[in-house]
Amino acid sequence: MTDAALIWSYLEQGPLLWLTATLIAYLLGDACFRATGRQSWANPVLIAMILLGLLLWGTDTDYQTYFEGAQFVHFMLGPATVALGLPLYDNLPRVRRAALPMLAGLLAGSTVAVVSALMIARAMGIEGSVLASLAPKSTTAPVAIGIAEKIGGQPTLTAAMVLITGIFGAIIVTPLLNALRIRDWRARGFSVGVAAHGIGTVRAFQVNETAGAFAGIGMGLNAVLTAIIAPVALRLFGG
Repeated sequence: MTDAALIWSYLEQGPLLWLTATLIAYLLGDACFRATGRQSWANPVLIAMILLGLLLWGTDTDYQTYFEGAQFVHFMLGPATVALGLPLYDNLPRVRRAALPMLAGLLAGSTVAVVSALMIARAMGIEGSVLASLAPKSTTAPVAIGIAEKIGGQPTLTAAMVLITGIFGAIIVTPLLNALRIRDWRARGFSVGVAAHGIGTVRAFQVNETAGAFAGIGMGLNAVLTAIIAPVALRLFGG
């Protein structure tokens, strides 16, 4: 046991260990997702989070140690976010035709996402940096973390809330929109992109290519608008 502990102590300091563990956890999550016939409740990101959480808990590894090894994944979020401009460019004619409905949906979705989170949190007595951390929860992680840092939030807490929001949105989007009888793939994709950022966008692409393209557009536009709305809303709620 002593030798095993020494070996693990050596390995956990290596920069590739936690990156490898992250990739393996996601591959296992994706395998489970495929095995269930791509059911939304078997979200590969959720499964990967659970597996990594159990691994960190079982090996008594703190988050900082994990992040130092897996931060390349975090770095890639930036280029991935910038790449969301491609669906917007590819679908410019269709976006122009639906510009007014998309603008209305964007304003409503972004505003409700920020204001509702702050209202509920304030009603529960939450304030200070925790309150600020909740405001950008519905936008993509790199932007949300940047907003949280600017408005006095806790980036780590914001990142966790972003993941929870995205996973929840990806799980409920298909049954919810089916129940609401929304059939337009543009509307379906755009709504999940605004509400559930990258994880929701991935789910939209799994269901329909048009939905995925408009989800990417919604995600990108929501990131810009949330950066404007979040600081203003936080001031209004005394943050």
